[in-house]
Amino acid sequence: MPANEIKPLGRPEMGEVRFAMLGEALRRGWRDMRRAPGYAIVFAGVYVAVGLIMAGVTWSTGKSYWLIFAAVGFPLIGPFAAVGFYEVSHRLEQGRALVASEVMGVIAHQRRRQLPSICAIIIMVFLFWFFLAHMIFALFLGLSTMTNVSSSFEVYLTREGLGMLTVGTAVGAVFALFIYAITVIALPLLLDREVDFVTAMLTSLEVVVHNPVPMLAWGGMIAVLTFLALLPGFLGLFIVLPLLGHATWHLYRQICGAAATGEPSGSSG
Repeated sequence: MPANEIKPLGRPEMGEVRFAMLGEALRRGWRDMRRAPGYAIVFAGVYVAVGLIMAGVTWSTGKSYWLIFAAVGFPLIGPFAAVGFYEVSHRLEQGRALVASEVMGVIAHQRRRQLPSICAIIIMVFLFWFFLAHMIFALFLGLSTMTNVSSSFEVYLTREGLGMLTVGTAVGAVFALFIYAITVIALPLLLDREVDFVTAMLTSLEVVVHNPVPMLAWGGMIAVLTFLALLPGFLGLFIVLPLLGHATWHLYRQICGAAATGEPSGSSG
């Protein structure tokens, strides 16, 4: 099917999110990752490469304290790698062949749809967080002129250092939650249907607000797994990113299915 296939118009009805759906989404995500390992390596590889470049630049400039803020903000750009996983799962779901040129064509076609607009918002939020990170550092440690914070990590155990870490983490968590709430459903929705990015973001926010416990649990799991995957030199992302990418698509599809049937679709295969 061509990249510019006609997609359904408008947002779908979104059903109630049940905890059973989360486990089922992970099961289906793992299945898709095993069925299409090549795409998992390629798409995750791009994300890992960007992470390694970011870390390399941070260390080469001698300002390693920025790695703290980069580590918090870096997962915010994850949605950029997600579209490829969504398309692969979409095709597997429909029993269509995974032709590389067609999959890449669909991803490339997104630049003429609504995805660039929502990506621009993500970038702006990310840059605003980075700006605030500079301000937080300046407010707490800006006067520590006699201390090399790049090598003297004990500065972070001082009252000012602990204050910076506490405030920075709290502010970063708010930004991460906001990005998660407006994108977790919006990104697969934009790939699946013909809707504007504002409607997609509002739909995603609505799902999170109406189902706070399971959706926050899903977001917390994403945060924990992503953080753990970053520790072994970003290499854990080769497993975590494909798993979460495919699983998020299936969670979205289950939520749509729950609205259509009036009951959770976590047991359907």
